[in-house]
Amino acid sequence: MIIFGKGEPMIKTHGIHLTSDISVFPKVAVGVFSHFLFEDIITKYQCKKVGYMKNANFSRDVYILKYKEVELTLFMASVGSSHIAADIEELAYNGVKTFIIFGNCGVLDKNIPDCGIIIPNRAYKEDGVSYHYVGDGDYIELYDKYKNDFKKILKEYNFDYFEGATWTTDAFYRETRDKVDYFKKLGCLSVEMETSAIAAVCEYKGLDYFTFYYAGDNLDSIEWEERSLHGESMLDKKKEVAILALELARKISR
Repeated sequence: MIIFGKGEPMIKTHGIHLTSDISVFPKVAVGVFSHFLFEDIITKYQCKKVGYMKNANFSRDVYILKYKEVELTLFMASVGSSHIAADIEELAYNGVKTFIIFGNCGVLDKNIPDCGIIIPNRAYKEDGVSYHYVGDGDYIELYDKYKNDFKKILKEYNFDYFEGATWTTDAFYRETRDKVDYFKKLGCLSVEMETSAIAAVCEYKGLDYFTFYYAGDNLDSIEWEERSLHGESMLDKKKEVAILALELARKISR
């Protein structure tokens, strides 16, 4: 049973742990799930470490990234609904107003090629976090403010894309055949662990966001197909995908 609480939270965020004199960050943030892509970005571009986010067993640095003519907040996004919710809460405290978050997902349609771009338009809520921010309902419609801008960027960089619903789950080891079939019938193209939480937290807090995915493992088969799920697999192609997120963030920031 999940009870939606209407009152103010008992625990309030104080933002990320600062390591510089900068406490208010660029308003547009790019969140990267892959540590391979995150490291590639901070190696390629001018980045200034401004702090870090941590929990009991790991920490992640936060940067101000100079991409072309704009400054962006850059962070390695946590995997899983509860962790990404905390990321958004903490970075919002430090002035972030818009989140562009992208990463790998599983596909429920074998016709979506490995590393193909997926734009989710609805997230079915099989996570726990979203119910604490937006209450009841089986799904959440996703914010589409930046969708057309992103599609123009895809066209400019010669990327095809697939658009449809996504299934957000907290239990990837319980992605069973019957559940895959169920969510396919609802129009889901993908399965991942964050989208409904990202949407719910941002909606509750009045933040802008856009999230997209590149296809990894395939569940639309008799046996699970790993394909490029491993972070180093097809890394050059994934680096091209990262540019799409940076270009969208740049367009929003100008």
